[in-house]
Amino acid sequence: MDKKKLLKKIKYCLRILPDSLYIQIYYFAQFKKFCNLHQPRTYNEKLNWLKIHDRNPEYIKMVDKYEVKKYIAPIIGSEYVVPTLGIWDTFDEIDFDKLPNQFVLKCTHDSEGLVIVKDKNKLDVIAAKKKIEAAQKCNFYYIGREWPYKHLKPRIIAEKYMEDHVDGELRDYKFFCFDGVPKAMFIASDREVGETKFDYFDLDFNQLDIIQNYPNSSKTLRKPITFEKMIELSKVLSKDIPHVRVDFYEVDGKLYFGELTFYHFSGFKPFQPNKWDRAFGDWLKLPK
Repeated sequence: MDKKKLLKKIKYCLRILPDSLYIQIYYFAQFKKFCNLHQPRTYNEKLNWLKIHDRNPEYIKMVDKYEVKKYIAPIIGSEYVVPTLGIWDTFDEIDFDKLPNQFVLKCTHDSEGLVIVKDKNKLDVIAAKKKIEAAQKCNFYYIGREWPYKHLKPRIIAEKYMEDHVDGELRDYKFFCFDGVPKAMFIASDREVGETKFDYFDLDFNQLDIIQNYPNSSKTLRKPITFEKMIELSKVLSKDIPHVRVDFYEVDGKLYFGELTFYHFSGFKPFQPNKWDRAFGDWLKLPK
């Protein structure tokens, strides 16, 4: 059994544990120390504190990949919403004849159920079904104890396929926001080729010396055309929330909303250098 499958099996066996105990075990496995949940100081400690203590029911619809579109549209405008082509409860309900030649399938309740279709005639339906149905069986909550996902209904959506022709890929622009104030962001690139890179920047687009889970890109990444608009909209969408990451795409100069993420890497990934864990933690003011 490979390491990834073994880890999943162990996590499954640990489902019965209360959130705080599970968090301590997982945190120790990643950081070789226990998480300070009584007086959290670092970013990762505070993210885990928020999982336990910040239970705003609004977060549930905000993490659902379908419901969040209805949430953000009246706030920032429907023009920033990626078009939905269909929504289904099961894979077998999908009528592929009614979908365009290019589209994206996503599960609404997690980050693993994703199938990118660039040519419908070449789609391996059996493989796609296997991947989507496996994701639907997984309750994302039990992986990192991110409570908003616990009772989400695992549905499937099809979205418009998008690619930025300037970069030749669809890059993610992700803004770390604290009580409505974005402080830093990162660009996720090379995801489709399986060589994901994360590059962190301040809001003047100066690159920061951060490595977290993925290496930095060897390329010089351009500043997106809509960068200032991303900052503006991230302020609006993160207002009155202790911390949320607001994600965007840019497609040929047009801005689209991606998703809202409350627990970056579920609060379980170290920063290199470690000083950034404390720096981000200082930005995050926990609610009383």
